[in-house]
Amino acid sequence: MIETGWIARFSTFCIRRRAAVVIVLGLATAILTYFAALVEVKTVFADMLPSSHPYVKVHEKFADTFGGSNMVTIMVEADKGDIFDPAILEKVQTLTLELRKVSAVNPFQIISLASKKAKEVRASTDNIETRPLMWPDVPKTEAELQELKAAVVRNPLVYGSYVSTDLKAALITVDFIDRLVDYGVVFKEINEMVAKVKDDRVHIHVVGDPILYGWVNHHLPETFHLVLATAALIAALLFFFTRTWRNTVLPMLAGLISAIWALGVIKLAGIHFEPLVIVVAVLISARAVSHSVQIVNRFDEEVDAIESGHEKCEDAARLALLDMFRPGMLGIIADAGCMAVVALSPIPLLQKLTLLSVVWVFTLSVSAVILTPVLLSWGRHPKGFAHPVNSAPVLHKFLGFCAWVATSRARYVVLSMAALVFGISAFYAFNLKIGDANPGSPILWSDAPYNKDSAAINQRFKGVDRMFVVVGDESAGFVKRTEVLENISKFQRFMTAQPEIGGSLSIADVVPTVNRIMHEGNPRYYELGGNETVNGSLMYLFESVSEPGDLDRLVDTSYQNASVTLLFRDRQGETIRTAVARVKEFIERNPLSQGAYYLAGGAVGVMAAVNEIILSGQIEAIALALFVLVIICSIVYRSTIAGMVFMVPVILSNTITFSMMAYMDIGMNINTVPVAALGIGLGVDYAFYIADRIKEELALGKDAVTATTIALHSTGFGVVITALVLILAVMLWWVSSLRFQAEMALLMGIWLAVSASSALLLMPSMLFVFRPAFVFGQK
Repeated sequence: MIETGWIARFSTFCIRRRAAVVIVLGLATAILTYFAALVEVKTVFADMLPSSHPYVKVHEKFADTFGGSNMVTIMVEADKGDIFDPAILEKVQTLTLELRKVSAVNPFQIISLASKKAKEVRASTDNIETRPLMWPDVPKTEAELQELKAAVVRNPLVYGSYVSTDLKAALITVDFIDRLVDYGVVFKEINEMVAKVKDDRVHIHVVGDPILYGWVNHHLPETFHLVLATAALIAALLFFFTRTWRNTVLPMLAGLISAIWALGVIKLAGIHFEPLVIVVAVLISARAVSHSVQIVNRFDEEVDAIESGHEKCEDAARLALLDMFRPGMLGIIADAGCMAVVALSPIPLLQKLTLLSVVWVFTLSVSAVILTPVLLSWGRHPKGFAHPVNSAPVLHKFLGFCAWVATSRARYVVLSMAALVFGISAFYAFNLKIGDANPGSPILWSDAPYNKDSAAINQRFKGVDRMFVVVGDESAGFVKRTEVLENISKFQRFMTAQPEIGGSLSIADVVPTVNRIMHEGNPRYYELGGNETVNGSLMYLFESVSEPGDLDRLVDTSYQNASVTLLFRDRQGETIRTAVARVKEFIERNPLSQGAYYLAGGAVGVMAAVNEIILSGQIEAIALALFVLVIICSIVYRSTIAGMVFMVPVILSNTITFSMMAYMDIGMNINTVPVAALGIGLGVDYAFYIADRIKEELALGKDAVTATTIALHSTGFGVVITALVLILAVMLWWVSSLRFQAEMALLMGIWLAVSASSALLLMPSMLFVFRPAFVFGQK
């Protein structure tokens, strides 16, 4: 038979010019290796912000004044007794002062019992004065300690906010300049600072995004060790199943070259590598192994079929490239197309991850589809095996069972079971949560130091995570109006009724305090002023005896805008959505005659923006990815039915995986979205190989039963091997200290298992029952 078409000409060219092809690819790999070694592995905060979202715009406008999303909270907890011990108070003071030396710190946003911003206001018939509670010196005598304790208890801005209500812990908060913060540096410097003051008298707990992502960087060495262990395990499993060094080395070489090309290209594009997606990158490189194994198996088939001759291996390599080019490239393009959909998100991090993933996927076309058969053309068909353990008979028995199922009435059972599984999993998939699904950080395990610290702080204080809502107008002095302050106070009471919100802070808390002090501490006067003039006077009195910037976290200098800071005990997606809905509900029911509320800043405000984008775009993204898959299949096979057929295993694998995410309380967040998009492509790769081989055998004149049996025992053999190898390899990541990596590896394992099962049982059963023309139409 004489092959025609551009694929045949391309295959012939690659094999005949194999020396030139290898030299060109070798030079390109050498150059890209240099750049790949320079890739930065880091998390950049600015990349996480969807800058077009109104919440983020509010955050960026007021972050330097009212507090950004990179706030770090440090709790100093007494092991015995309370914190009013000179030795413990000195530790609070030391930490407060040392924080000024930390990189990218905002020195005006360091607040604690030992800072100048923690003040006591006193009034008498003679004058009004303020003095720092514990600055510049720590009280030494018992009388001074008791006086400090009494001052703390009667100060509502400190008691419960910066000193716990049981007096056993003190809080220090510090914010950083978002555009300058480097998580790895901040994490290191703060931990070194804490280590100097930590002893058996206190427990020190530290939380905040710089610390969280610092922990991710801290575990990078372990992550790299897991990458190496995964590569070693894949090689060992390939050697076990294939029993030859050639069939082990060539697929591993394909994965290595794929990684080098991808990392080199993203360095040239100026993109850094996000540490949380390393498991995804490993899986994409593992796909190179998968494609390469398919080509090696097909090469062995062709060698066995061709009569002995001088150009035996060259012809077999050319035929392997010719036969496997279409399903291989179709799988690569489908993976890349489904991943590209994520780039429509306005979040820069997802856009950069998409470019990384698409580039990485397309490198497979070079490292696996082209280079593997070219290198095979120089080799010889192995005459023996490297070890005696032969797993092939067991695997072929399983493949024989799959062929029997697909070609007997059992195929209807498979289709019925698939429909039932789809219905059940689709039902449970609707329980998938958008955003974080558990208290603490889903990136780390629940028993990780960070999550333990978060739980400890939430237990003693009102909440670790913050969101600020701005109340403002263009007119100066807007915040002084009684209507505005009363509305803010009412808003605070309304929001703190939500159990997950432990407390709030605003200028409406300060004015009643000053009013009471001006009336010699009479609690009857703990209320707002009767009019704008009185409120303005009370604010002026407080500001006149304070240091510059003491009110910056509450109001701006012209009193046009005020912040209401809400303290959250967790960042769960449902908690944030409920809070945002309640804010909007309050605004609708309690409109201001002038001015408006603006959502939302702080760590929780930014997360609310990200969750809203994911919630609004996730269904559309999945639908668009499926549409891309249908279009690609329709073009390649010149049939719209082809797209619909290949969409079935994709939808099945997605619903099963999403239902597992819901069952395991894994939320759909900024970290898991790229994994979900990649999974759409993963759900169809194996099906392409099986369907294409059945189509090929039918075109050679085989009947449907014979064509299906041959396809499963040949191409299906490669599917079983690669599926088993990759599933076992990704399961190794379950030991990772990063919960996110472990759970994503598990999901990838599920995706691969469903994909392989669909390709071996569901796809041939569907083709045998419905006999679509794009497979059965050519003779």
